Amino acid sequence: MEKTIHHTVAKPKLLEKRKPLLLGMLLVAAALFPFYAGNYWLDVGFLAVFYICLGLGLNIVVGYAGLLDLGYSAFFAVGAYTTGILMTQFHMNFWPTMLIGGALAALAGILVGAPTLRLRSDYLAIVTLGFGEIVRISAKNLDFTGSASGIYGIMSPFPAPVQFGGVTINNLSYSFWAILALMLIVIFVSLRLKNSRIGRSWAYIREDEDAAEAMGINRTRSKLAAYSMGAMLGGLAGSIFAVKMTAIAPESFSFMQSTMILLAVILGGVGRVSGVIIGAVLVIVIPELLRDFDKVVHLNIGVDRYRYLVFGVALVILMIFRPKGLVPDKEDTDE
Repeated sequence: MEKTIHHTVAKPKLLEKRKPLLLGMLLVAAALFPFYAGNYWLDVGFLAVFYICLGLGLNIVVGYAGLLDLGYSAFFAVGAYTTGILMTQFHMNFWPTMLIGGALAALAGILVGAPTLRLRSDYLAIVTLGFGEIVRISAKNLDFTGSASGIYGIMSPFPAPVQFGGVTINNLSYSFWAILALMLIVIFVSLRLKNSRIGRSWAYIREDEDAAEAMGINRTRSKLAAYSMGAMLGGLAGSIFAVKMTAIAPESFSFMQSTMILLAVILGGVGRVSGVIIGAVLVIVIPELLRDFDKVVHLNIGVDRYRYLVFGVALVILMIFRPKGLVPDKEDTDE
């Protein structure tokens, strides 16, 4: 019996020791991804990392603070449109516009959070959904946002394409590295916030707002901090999205985008950084793998048309057996 117990305890310790090595190998593989992936999969990789950044930003609001947000795409729309407008109309350099976009997105988060401080659950979801639609419709009708046509002609801030070892390093490659660098920053910020004083305040508010306030936690300040921090991370990602696409339109910031970001958080595990990363990758990669499913199995029934139906059925089955996500938060699994 003693040998068995010793063996089961030693395995987690061994995994903990190897975790930095595994993470380092994954990071190197991700950094070298543009050298061995074609443009198609590089574009899919960019979207996956982009959704990781957005998912981690939303996780601060939903996972840490327990505030349901159905309009998160509005925040990365603020960042994208800020960069697009400043670069095309005022000819500013990209990097300052990225910081301004993040700041304006944080301000938008405060504007959303301020009138919703007393709202909870379904009522809060309706307000955030309305805010997302207000931003999208405003972008579709205002002149300085390009109306329905959007903003195009956004110049790339990255160096000119070069040949390196038979591989062309172009705007897509540089955009991937930029969003990858932002992802590392967002992961670091998310982990630091969760274990910080404000992170513990969010956890108390998530479990019971009234009890948290009775303990002396400033509920107003904590909620606004969650909204502004999550929105800022979304705005920064939106700025990189704008220069990668070189054009933006209101359709890129629809309710479906907010739903997919929220899906990544719930699927991976609410409140868990590693879970959100896995959920975001699955949300982007699985539909792409299903795109050619018909050709692979030779069914000839047009599965590509129903790939999101297959994806949805798989999600329903998964959530039945893993209702708390693929990587649930340890606090949720403790009895």
